[in-house]
This record gives sequence, C-alpha cells and structure tokens, in this order.
Amino acid sequence: MPAFGPAFFYVWNPCYARSMSNDLASKHCKPCEGGVEPLSADAAQQLLAKLHEDWSITDDGLEITRTFAFPAYSRSLGFANAVAWIAITEGHHPDLLLSYSKCVVNWTTHAIGGLSDNDFICAAKVDLLNE
Repeated sequence: MPAFGPAFFYVWNPCYARSMSNDLASKHCKPCEGGVEPLSADAAQQLLAKLHEDWSITDDGLEITRTFAFPAYSRSLGFANAVAWIAITEGHHPDLLLSYSKCVVNWTTHAIGGLSDNDFICAAKVDLLNE
C-alpha cells in the first residue's frame, strides 16, 4: 500500500536526510525551452536503471511510463494530487491517466520532443511516493 504522508514529506523537506537508492530524487529540474537534443537511447536506459523497475521507456522512445495500482478511487486521486504537487514544484508536468484503481504517469519533455534529465528526476520523486 503506498504511503503518501511521510515519503512525500521527506521528499520536500530538506531538514530530513534520506538514504536514496540514487541521487535523482534529490535533484531539481532545469527549465527547458527547447534548443537541446533529447537524451540518447543509451543515456535514457542508464537513467531508467536508477528508477523503480516498473518504469519503462515507450516503444517510440519519447516517454517513460509507469502504472500505479490502488484499491480505491480515493487512493488513485490522492496519488495523482501528490504527483501534481511534484510537477508544480519542479515546473515539469506529466501526462496522467486516472481511473478508479490506477494512475498511469507518463513523463516526456514536450519542448524537445523526447526525454530529458527532468523526466527521470521527476519519476524518481514519484517513486518516493510509493515506497
């Protein structure tokens, strides 16, 4: 069962030091207005390896995606709101598909038409919500 309170609190509260499996979640997104190339397939695979194993790169290589399952709509909605808080704080917004028992999270960097470090940073922060 996902834990929203404590994990979410620690992600955003610098007074608490947490041991993370990688340092992605401790980073912050950099503004991206285009003009840079998307990550190469190799670079994206290296960053994907630092995330929870349920994340995957879409067949076209333009997004990372993960489906989170929940026992009730209220939990799915609460999770989606927590993801939205991460997105607003980081200035990088995912596509969310919300249903009764699941929330699908897709990250891509629209300004460059592919994946950037920002997508993986935000995915790592989302992983902390579901510990």
